[in-house]
Amino acid sequence: MVTGSKELIRDINSTLVLECVLKNERISRADIAKELGLTKATVSAIAYDLIDRGFLKEVGNANTQAGRKPILLQFAAESGYVISIDLGVEEINCARTDLLGGGIKVLQKKTPKKGEDIYKALCSLIDEQISCAPSCPHGLAGIAIGIHGAVKDNKVTFAPYYDITGIDFAGDLKEKYGANVVIENEANLSALGEGTFTYDYPILANISVHTGLGLGILDGKRIYEGAGGGAGEIGHTIVEIDGRECPCGNHGCLEQYVSERVLFAEYAAKKGKESITPDEFFESYIAKDKDAIATVETFIKYMAVCVNNVLNAFNPDVVVINSTFAANIPTLIEKIEKRLSCRICKYDKIVSSSLQDASILLGGVCLATCAHAGVSRLK
Repeated sequence: MVTGSKELIRDINSTLVLECVLKNERISRADIAKELGLTKATVSAIAYDLIDRGFLKEVGNANTQAGRKPILLQFAAESGYVISIDLGVEEINCARTDLLGGGIKVLQKKTPKKGEDIYKALCSLIDEQISCAPSCPHGLAGIAIGIHGAVKDNKVTFAPYYDITGIDFAGDLKEKYGANVVIENEANLSALGEGTFTYDYPILANISVHTGLGLGILDGKRIYEGAGGGAGEIGHTIVEIDGRECPCGNHGCLEQYVSERVLFAEYAAKKGKESITPDEFFESYIAKDKDAIATVETFIKYMAVCVNNVLNAFNPDVVVINSTFAANIPTLIEKIEKRLSCRICKYDKIVSSSLQDASILLGGVCLATCAHAGVSRLK
């Protein structure tokens, strides 16, 4: 039989208490003891320790009918701040929030072309966020970076649309700023943001459509990453045999037909333009431009294939589609669902993301806070 030291057991119990408070938002020591099956004395000792360390705070009394009103505990979100970054191919978004995503301040910068310049741009944004951050006990508690590519062991292993493979963002930034740094695939962070702040389901699938096409799977609030960190690269599943060439090395990958990068570029070419903004495209769609309508029909066609494959492969409770197409066309989800004819898998709903680009940043907040607090989940 494997046994642990008193210190190890106390650390495990401290984590359980902290997660219990996060899940319930406000809860008394007695209710924590009842929920976790620990003694009131154990919970009380752990609570005082977590208060001393700045992780918990007392926030008044519970409403009870009789007897002494118990003091409630709450996670001390303002005790530190985290920096969450969406390292997009065209633009970098950098957010600073408290430990639960409150008080958000976002800075933006165009993504440089060269890897070393990208690193300098990240440092510039982080420096600016730190310079105007409020004073707090824990200071900078962590940094999270969402990468539009594959990540394994906190390092970028594949990034088809910008030059960052081989750069040790986590190691270099940790050395520079002295804070924990977590690197994660953007679709995974988007799923984490949706599952933490919007949709509370046991299994959530988040389809992220931007420069490429990614899939984040949450199983009980935990990201499913696969053996090599490449799980969820649904954009590189093949939908056309011997089709268009893809940077991944294959031909006919899904993201070469349905990513926003491809669809907007194809539409711009039809109109004799070098590029077009999403706003310009959707104005044309509302004006019933036939090429814009055809582009949307292409999106619906391939997205229905994508959703069908996700339902059959993972059988999630909810599928979230994070795309400007879904955000700007209210009837899009309904049109996608009409193309789904599979009778095998049941699901609760397919929805458009209400968080949009913020889902990546909020997922990063969740990941950075969990790493700082030593817990597996925020809610």
